[in-house]
Amino acid sequence: MSLSNWISGRVFKFVHGNNLVYNTCWEDPRLDREALRLTSDDRVLVITSAGCNALDYAIAGAGHVHAVDMNPRQNALLELKMAGIRKLEFEDFYKLFGDGYHPQVAGLYRDILRPALGEWAQAYWDRWIKFFDSSRRSFYYRGTSGQFARGIRTYIDRIAKIRPEINEIMECKTVDEQREVYTRIEAKFWSRTMRFALNRDTTLSMLGVPKAQRQQIEKQYPGGILAFIQDSMEAVFAKLPIHDNYFWRVYVTGSYTPSCSPEYLKPDNFQHLKQTDIANVSVHTDSVQGFLEKGDEPISRFVLLDHMDWLSDHFFPLLESEWQAILSRAAENTRILWRSGGLETDFIDRVQVTHNGQQMLLPELLTYDKEEAARLHEFDRVHTYGSFYIADLAV
Repeated sequence: MSLSNWISGRVFKFVHGNNLVYNTCWEDPRLDREALRLTSDDRVLVITSAGCNALDYAIAGAGHVHAVDMNPRQNALLELKMAGIRKLEFEDFYKLFGDGYHPQVAGLYRDILRPALGEWAQAYWDRWIKFFDSSRRSFYYRGTSGQFARGIRTYIDRIAKIRPEINEIMECKTVDEQREVYTRIEAKFWSRTMRFALNRDTTLSMLGVPKAQRQQIEKQYPGGILAFIQDSMEAVFAKLPIHDNYFWRVYVTGSYTPSCSPEYLKPDNFQHLKQTDIANVSVHTDSVQGFLEKGDEPISRFVLLDHMDWLSDHFFPLLESEWQAILSRAAENTRILWRSGGLETDFIDRVQVTHNGQQMLLPELLTYDKEEAARLHEFDRVHTYGSFYIADLAV
């Protein structure tokens, strides 16, 4: 391993081992709903991240959702959301997770939310519930990805000085209007300073992009990581409708709006979760493999986000062990979704597993729906992934 790779790995490990990294999910559940076709018979495993999508699958009708993450801070965030759904009225809940700020958060936490949390989550939020107490710096500018978003906000406001145009884009009704505004600010935004920052491993680590994922993009995307980011931003702000893109709204403004927010922040869905579905979500601090090896209930839907990119390089044996554990728990008609920073996940072709006593390559057991995956990926509102996969598993 080169010195630069070693340093990058240490930075990434420090960021992910000591911080709340994601304060909102960066995978579009609209795609997932179409691809998963959830029913009450489905048992879902999803990597927790910020928990938004685990709640979305419950709203969509999954029988049970297992949210699994090795970072207990991510699970503590989902626990806080679940406690809020159970214990708060919608107005208070929306102030916390829609506005990212509640003026009485300390009292709400102490008297109402804390008793509904697990021990680890209590200890975490005892220290960090102050993330929600500032009207000037919302919760969505906290955590490592939030700190990056805050830096982008400062850059927009004080360096590029394009806040009026950004606000104008967010209120556009048509893509043509968006494109006209974006054309006016593109050169100002993509200054030498911005290009330098986004080409650094340290910056990408704050966004949850490991070295292995960056290397995939560098090898597969014309122009490398910087061209990929620039093209992705152009797609978001100049080619796709922005009016319901809550992913980017929350990071450029610090809050959602009632008409542009995740499904769990809609009043009807909140009440539905409160009355029924929240009982169908459980939280597990573990690796995917560890969780799967601790139980025997068949899982019919797996949502692996982009984390296989993380394992594809120096941790390839762990990737193979994880897939072996997936095989052991997979139900009939299992469907698996994943994303990648790269244009293809050719490392999957090298994964070896044992099935029915025989060793074989994983692709022999997978049937891809490439056409549907490509169609959905084109409309991904996040648009920071190079590719999206839908695969059925033969067990």
